[in-house]
Amino acid sequence: MAAKTDFIYSTESEPHRTRTKKILKQFPDLRNLIGKNPYTIFAIIGLVLFQVTGAWLLREQSWWLIFGAAYLLGAFADHALFVMIHECTHQLLFKNRNANRWASMLSNLPQILPSAISFEKYHIKHHSFQGVHELDADLPNKWEAKLINNYFLGKMLWLLFFPIFQIFRLSRLREIHPVDGWIITNFLLQAVFTTAIWYFFGFHAIGFLFLSFWFSVGLHPLGARWIQEHYLTHKVEQETYSYYGSWNTVAFNVGFHNEHHDFPSIPWNKLPKIKKTAPEYYDTLYYHTSWTKLFFQFLFDSEISLFNRILRKERGKVSLSDTSKPDMEIKI
Repeated sequence: MAAKTDFIYSTESEPHRTRTKKILKQFPDLRNLIGKNPYTIFAIIGLVLFQVTGAWLLREQSWWLIFGAAYLLGAFADHALFVMIHECTHQLLFKNRNANRWASMLSNLPQILPSAISFEKYHIKHHSFQGVHELDADLPNKWEAKLINNYFLGKMLWLLFFPIFQIFRLSRLREIHPVDGWIITNFLLQAVFTTAIWYFFGFHAIGFLFLSFWFSVGLHPLGARWIQEHYLTHKVEQETYSYYGSWNTVAFNVGFHNEHHDFPSIPWNKLPKIKKTAPEYYDTLYYHTSWTKLFFQFLFDSEISLFNRILRKERGKVSLSDTSKPDMEIKI
């Protein structure tokens, strides 16, 4: 089958604002789910301690054991920490915005690479300007999609080096300022933490933490999450997909992605209640039940490439300055 050569362009607005209005009109009590979950900080502390303990236990072990532990255990912990950073980005722990940022940077510590505050900058634009190529960092570059094509080897390399491909996307997002005081703070905290791990535990401990991070976002069934969320996998122009599988238990319900885009001000523990309250709006959408199955489908199915994304040139009625508040999408 011939490979796609371009993305799919839509003249329609992104679907989430419209669906949110319909759902709230029919189920106004869903507004009661909007709020904060400060208890999430205990999950963050537990996950950070889990990774630090793992690094200590593996400080003198063989690289084979370190690779295995990172793939089978550390990747799941780091993936959960990414979800925690995501919760902090949407200010779903505390009322104070800066308190959420400190919690986000705490979540980031075992991941070696400082990304918590940068993620906040780019992720909020993903919600506000979904599908707009110059503002949505979740979209691949066109050269990136051409390079990977629809071949098994290309897609495998893309997953393996996923963090690097994401870095290359930042140059096209020129309207977003990449550096500020919080970014610098994030870098400094990360440098102090990583240096301390190296000094007290050694290089093998750093290796475990780095590999845990790398597997959590790349060539691992967990990496299918990046395909699940917005790639067109069912030959229909459905822009967002949810995942309703068992791994939501260890991923803090991050699979409820349509629900999250519809209601970004509802914390992770209450996302399943959205679907339970308004099933007619979600059961009629395509969804995934296995990240592992999707992982292999993405690699081997030549009909799925990085061009399987919807782009739009119209920004809608939202201006760039309006996106300073992450919860803006739900204030209707």
